[in-house]
Amino acid sequence: MFVQFFGGFLLNKGAVTREQLIDAMEKESTAHIQLGTLAMHAGLMDAEQIEDVRISQTHTDKRFGEICVDKGYLTEAQVDELLASQYPKYLLLGQVLEEQGVFDQSTFNALVQEYITKNSIPEEDLSNKNEGSIPGLVKDYCSEFPSRNKEYQLEYIQLLLNDLIRFIGSDFTLLHPVIYSSGYPTQKYSAQSITGSYPAAIVLDMTEDTAIKFASRYASEDFDTFDEYVQASMEDFLNLHNGLFNVNISNTYSDELGLEPPFSGEKTQIKSSAPMFMFPALFSFGIVNIVLSESA
Repeated sequence: MFVQFFGGFLLNKGAVTREQLIDAMEKESTAHIQLGTLAMHAGLMDAEQIEDVRISQTHTDKRFGEICVDKGYLTEAQVDELLASQYPKYLLLGQVLEEQGVFDQSTFNALVQEYITKNSIPEEDLSNKNEGSIPGLVKDYCSEFPSRNKEYQLEYIQLLLNDLIRFIGSDFTLLHPVIYSSGYPTQKYSAQSITGSYPAAIVLDMTEDTAIKFASRYASEDFDTFDEYVQASMEDFLNLHNGLFNVNISNTYSDELGLEPPFSGEKTQIKSSAPMFMFPALFSFGIVNIVLSESA
């Protein structure tokens, strides 16, 4: 989940443009991590050594790792260990951005360290094992949104991000959240309400073209027009996610929440007696807006 927050940091800092980030996210899914990227991350090689090996590759038919061993930059054991290692997914994003010429690996690493330091992220939270859950980042992201049950709110957003990654894809970054106090203008949307001790209304909203691509990913089918199948896919995602949330709350807090049936619409001004919190997820195929309103 680090990458989804880190992308927003890069945008806000002006280190990348939205177009560059979208292009990188699209290419990231088919890219393969390079040994040089792993070696630099592990502190075993620096940028000059990596560039030296790359230049040598243009003059000889040898693998990157073989040249590293020949030059004494790495041992064979280190090459094998790096190739078998599990790496943080943000390394692949950095590699793609470097290949695009956005910035070099050293600059990317400095930006990563700046973000880690700024948010006091423990090293263990960046591992493959824990990267799906970084509570501190979720808490900071939701810090502007008051709640009468902050634990439930954070649980909801944490699960939502994981479900987007699980069912739609990891090629998105979170943009800055927005508070709507008078009404939220929808495009194509599906909505559902949670009942019980945490009454809340959730809206999944996007443009027609984005909705088609969203539904295509969720249903693993190629939709080309917005129809009842696309609408049903949006509703099903929302119903599945909210159902999982209710199960988690029941298991963790022994609190039984309920769900109203989902429904859909378009171009409607949704109003609520409580503030509406909008979380925009910038996917490579468009922006998916998630709006959460907690009832009084």
